[in-house]
Amino acid sequence: MPTISSFYGITIIMFLRDKEHNPPHIHAITQDFEAPFLLEDGEIMEGYFPPKAKALVKEFVLKYQTELEVMWETGQFIKLPPLY
Repeated sequence: MPTISSFYGITIIMFLRDKEHNPPHIHAITQDFEAPFLLEDGEIMEGYFPPKAKALVKEFVLKYQTELEVMWETGQFIKLPPLY
């Protein structure tokens, strides 16, 4: 599970595709919460994530959507710049 980015106490990870399930998504983790977010639109798939952190994850997904989709398809991970 490579770490793709970290910002404002949020870590973004993606599991290897062949061991993961569709639809394409990333996992966002804070000290107290973890939730999957869709690559398609940055929306949370299930569970709870604090509203401010959820908005930041959505912003990140939409900003780097193309790069994240390529990672999902190829399994070749790169570090992405954090949000500032």
